[in-house]
Amino acid sequence: MANMLANLLSITLFLFFNTLPLATCLNNQTDQLSLLAIKSSLQDPQGALNSWNQTLPFCSWRGIKCRGNRVVSLNLMSQGLVGNLSSHIGNLSLLTNITLRDNSFQGPIPPQITLLTNLQFLDFSNNSFKGEIPKNFSNCPNLVRLAFTKNSLSGTISNELGFLPKLQDISFSMNQFSGLIPSSIGNITTLQALSLGKCRFNGEIPESLGRLGQLTFLQLSQNNFTGTIPHGLFNLTNIYYFDVSVNSLHGVIPSTIGDTLPNIGVLYLSKNQFSGPIPNSISNTSLTELIILSSNQFSGPVPNLERLTSIEEFLLDSNLIEDDMSFISSLTNSTNLEIFDVSKNMLSGSLPESLANLSVVVNFFDIHKNQIHGNIPLGIGNLVNLGTVDLSHNLLDGQIPMSMSKLSNLRSLFMGRNRFDGELPSLFGNMTLLSEFQLDGNELSGNLPSNLGNLSNLLELDLSENNITGLIPREIMRLSSVSIVLNLSHNAFEGSIPSEVGSLRNLAALDLSSNRLSGVIPTSLSSCVSLERLYLDENLLQGEIPSGMISLMGLQELDLSQNNLSGSIPSFLEKMKLKKLNLSFNRLQGEVPSRGVFANISSISLDGNQRFCGGIGELKFPPCKGVESSKEKLSTLWKILIPVLVFGGLCIVILVFLKCKKTEENPRPVVSSEDAIGGQLLRLSYADLLKATNGFSESNVVGSGRFGSIYKAVLDDEKGIVVAVKVLNLDVKGASKTFMAECRSLGGIRHRNLVKLVSVCDTVDFKDNDFKALVYEFKVNGSLDKWLHNNEEESGEDLKSLSIIQRLNIALDIAHGIKYLHFGSDTSIIHGDLKPSNILLDHDMVACVGDFGLAKIASNILSLSYESNTSSFGIKGTLGYVPPEYGTFGSISMQGDVYSFGIILLEMFVNKRPTNDLFGGEVNLHRYVSSALPHGLMDIIDPRLEMGGLKMEFVGRILNIGVSCSKENPRDRMPITLVENELADILAQLQPFP
Repeated sequence: MANMLANLLSITLFLFFNTLPLATCLNNQTDQLSLLAIKSSLQDPQGALNSWNQTLPFCSWRGIKCRGNRVVSLNLMSQGLVGNLSSHIGNLSLLTNITLRDNSFQGPIPPQITLLTNLQFLDFSNNSFKGEIPKNFSNCPNLVRLAFTKNSLSGTISNELGFLPKLQDISFSMNQFSGLIPSSIGNITTLQALSLGKCRFNGEIPESLGRLGQLTFLQLSQNNFTGTIPHGLFNLTNIYYFDVSVNSLHGVIPSTIGDTLPNIGVLYLSKNQFSGPIPNSISNTSLTELIILSSNQFSGPVPNLERLTSIEEFLLDSNLIEDDMSFISSLTNSTNLEIFDVSKNMLSGSLPESLANLSVVVNFFDIHKNQIHGNIPLGIGNLVNLGTVDLSHNLLDGQIPMSMSKLSNLRSLFMGRNRFDGELPSLFGNMTLLSEFQLDGNELSGNLPSNLGNLSNLLELDLSENNITGLIPREIMRLSSVSIVLNLSHNAFEGSIPSEVGSLRNLAALDLSSNRLSGVIPTSLSSCVSLERLYLDENLLQGEIPSGMISLMGLQELDLSQNNLSGSIPSFLEKMKLKKLNLSFNRLQGEVPSRGVFANISSISLDGNQRFCGGIGELKFPPCKGVESSKEKLSTLWKILIPVLVFGGLCIVILVFLKCKKTEENPRPVVSSEDAIGGQLLRLSYADLLKATNGFSESNVVGSGRFGSIYKAVLDDEKGIVVAVKVLNLDVKGASKTFMAECRSLGGIRHRNLVKLVSVCDTVDFKDNDFKALVYEFKVNGSLDKWLHNNEEESGEDLKSLSIIQRLNIALDIAHGIKYLHFGSDTSIIHGDLKPSNILLDHDMVACVGDFGLAKIASNILSLSYESNTSSFGIKGTLGYVPPEYGTFGSISMQGDVYSFGIILLEMFVNKRPTNDLFGGEVNLHRYVSSALPHGLMDIIDPRLEMGGLKMEFVGRILNIGVSCSKENPRDRMPITLVENELADILAQLQPFP
């Protein structure tokens, strides 16, 4: 028996030791075959897998690591591989690490990968994998890192992730997932990094994430999260990186955030709807490097920042912060500060001298779109590493300090829309790295320094809307680097356009409009072959449109209006890709083309020229006669000329006789509109107007005021020419002055948002009584007052409520009109009686400012500053819209118009007139609105407006503008140029929302 047991044991041991190498061999062969299968499914343009062949042991292959002749690691990072990942990867049963990041893998992730129960690290980032993440990763309990960042994965995330007890890193950012974040992730107590940014998740952030006590990195940005940040996230004391930016989160940030997150280094809360004050504790940690709070609704002052000694970036732009700029002093110990942005807030005060003590490494400084006033501190020159400075859209004034010449590293400088005055200093010519330079909308004067021609890296130059005089330096026109825009419009440049303009071969937009340029359009302009927009309007240019412009085939907008150009319209213009063409008010004549841009009447403007013929039917030009030979023309001319001369002489004699006789009988003949205002307008007599208004019938009355009534008049039934006739009641004191004021005000101006005067009639009626009337374009949608307050009795119809977009468009139209009155020509016009009943709406609901009976004119824009006065007699207006200083000082100003505009803007969105019974004593419309901002909006806005969270934010911003415009002190009111830009910015952001 003992021998039998011994033999059996020997046989068993023999079988065990002889079959073990066979099993190992089989497993090795499986690994090798699996790797070859993976290779066969891929394209390998860089030859990274050339070593993967049977001549070498597979453990020596590139990217392979083995333990005991078994594959435990596959690292093919950044090898340029393309194709699908083979399902044979699931056969490498001892794999602990797979790194395939930074390649071009595509297709689905094979579900067999979840068979790798030993897997610890999996990184497929930066590929093109599609489909869902395999569901059974709970089979891989040893996973420490799971990374699929920057792929095209979709579907939902499985709750099974919450059952991976060792997971430390989840990186799923930049995919196309949907649904919610699984709350089970809060169970992974070992988790240190959670990266789920830009994944299209929605819903609320799970409360369970507040249990991740080991978390140091949280990335949830660019999703569709709503609700508030779970309070538990503010108690994760190990958090260093906290990013929930670009979502729809709201709420108030806890006042203790700086105490409960003592290790916070990066805080991203931007582009949400957070409100309330910025907690003072936010600066309690000296470890903080980045604070990004942009594009929210934070309000109140800026906290003391002196403890942020490690801060590198501080961004607080696009909020509702109200503070002065003294808080800059608290950043003087922040020696690492590089980026500072507090733009688009309600900051005021002046820039402190402590600006000079900011970190010398500051590279980006942006305070634009605030209400900061005063001079630029001389110490700004200490910040020698500044690359971008944006001071635009503020109230800064004085001369530009010469110390800025030290800022030789500047690449972008924006100082437009302020009140800088004096001559443009030559220091800018030394900033040779500048690529963007804007100084538009200031009060600069004198000549343009020629050394601006040194800016050989310049891409964009905007010096428009100043008072710069003299010639345009040729050196500037030689800046061939300028490719975005060159804008010198609305200045007082004289002389001809330099021929060097042909050097601007890469330029997309050239604007020299509203100057005093003379001479011909240079033929060298034909070399500017990249031009898309060309504006030469409102100058003194003459001669013909040069034929060389045919080379500007990329031109989309061309404006040559209001010059002295002559000749015919070049036929090549109809072959160009023009979308807008304005040739109005020149001396052009002849045949109008009918193709290209000329085929669309809404894209062209040809008014105010001489004898045009042809063109499309809507233009209503007479047909062109056939072309005659020169001999035929000469013969015809003589046949016509002789009898014309004879007949003409007789006519002159008869006319002189009749005129003398008429003068004796009636010393006050009909005064033509040309005599009244110097314009080329309609000639209308008393009889014409009597007929057009059905005898000035009461049924034709569309409005009335202190000085007379307004009638609807039909001048031509067949053509449907309808006008509005304002007949002055000359028995009312001041009516004649009103008549002359409107004539003077409207005589030389043309603007889309100003009511157009089409005729003036100053004569006697059939009973020899004085008769004065003004004839305007008729606006079919009536007054803004009618639409705001739904005056059914006045309109005869039940009007629909105006939407937010419509109200904002109307407000912007009014701002355009006011800005043009104040700054659009050499003579500045102050309206003096802005109110909703004087705002008229055309067929497309475009708003036009009308009724200039109280308007006053300054002889020169330079003589009328924001604080100066015009005539001091006869100050009148409408109760509620008249600024308080008119009653105190008896003088009108630009800020008075801004005040009236501010009241109109508030009225438009709260649906209460300034004379409402609710107001009286210390309470007026301005105080009523300002006291409700920012948290009481729902209590004051027009209940007919359909509001949502996002729309509420925009209405709040609009009302803030109205409050700023209607402040009691004229100096504190927002300039109309800044108002215009703010409203346009809000409209651009609001339009995507229904």
